[in-house]
Amino acid sequence: MMAHSLLTATLAWHVFALTGSAFHLGVLGLVQFLPVLPMSLLGGAVADSRDRRGVTALAQAASLVGAAVLGLAAAHGTDTLPLLFGMAFALAVALAFERPAGAALLPSLVPREIFQSAVVVNSTARNLGTVTGPVAMGFAIEAGGVATAYALSAGCLALSVAGLWRVRPPAAAAVRSPVSLASIREGIAFVRGRRLILGSMTLDMFAVIFAGATALLPIYADEILEVGPRGYGLLSASMSLGTFLMTLILLVRPPVARPGRALLAAVLCFGLATIVFGVSRSFPLSIAAFVIAGMADQVSMVTRSTIIQLSTPDALRGRVSSVNMIFIGASNELGAAESG
Repeated sequence: MMAHSLLTATLAWHVFALTGSAFHLGVLGLVQFLPVLPMSLLGGAVADSRDRRGVTALAQAASLVGAAVLGLAAAHGTDTLPLLFGMAFALAVALAFERPAGAALLPSLVPREIFQSAVVVNSTARNLGTVTGPVAMGFAIEAGGVATAYALSAGCLALSVAGLWRVRPPAAAAVRSPVSLASIREGIAFVRGRRLILGSMTLDMFAVIFAGATALLPIYADEILEVGPRGYGLLSASMSLGTFLMTLILLVRPPVARPGRALLAAVLCFGLATIVFGVSRSFPLSIAAFVIAGMADQVSMVTRSTIIQLSTPDALRGRVSSVNMIFIGASNELGAAESG
């Protein structure tokens, strides 16, 4: 997660540095969304037919190659806008395979009765990565330029791939469902037939499409708050800092008894915090607003993951997770295009 958040933040800063254009930041979000729909569905089917650990590791290895190509291009002055958009598309394809496999792997590693707690522990580690990634990006760019930031991301991905091969999922978790259009349709039909799952996915999607401001952070950092690349790194990390703080709170609290109500309250809080960020012209207030938005987003993520994963049979988890990733991709990347 540190590698991915670092890479995403660096790409956005790189595109804005080359163009100075809000429109091109929107195009970047659109390019990252385009492969989500077809590739995520295929990725979910692959996750249910192959070793999920291996699928995740191979996808991360592909991202490693992408980060290395971007770093070399930046170092040699061949970092054109078409190259950045092309690599952003390729990285989105790799993520479309990594995300369903990674999400479906966790339930096979822990007992059902402690799954919500396992989601919180897992989120704590992931959120620590999303906090440190953009901060490291800001310091790396200031010290050695975008090529240094891309190299740091590639190094983190190499460590992640090496660590994944130490994971030993139980043999009973192995799933062998053939990759086919019928298996993809089966996952879609399952989601459509479960109002609880479909409703939680849809609510989160619309909240982030219309209340997400992360795509505009380079503009806020450079032109509105005037805090430069280091400030941009802090802004990019502030929402993840909020999610990390909320995971620490959730670690010491009992599991959420009524996840549906908690999900609605979290979405409301997320929207209000984004309004504060939008009208703020103070760097500390903007940081605080994004921290609160991150805390609300973490409650939403934990309750949504619990609802989806525990309402889905293991044989379908990869495909259901892929549908969820489409909703997440629509909210993040399509929301970025809408913002731009």
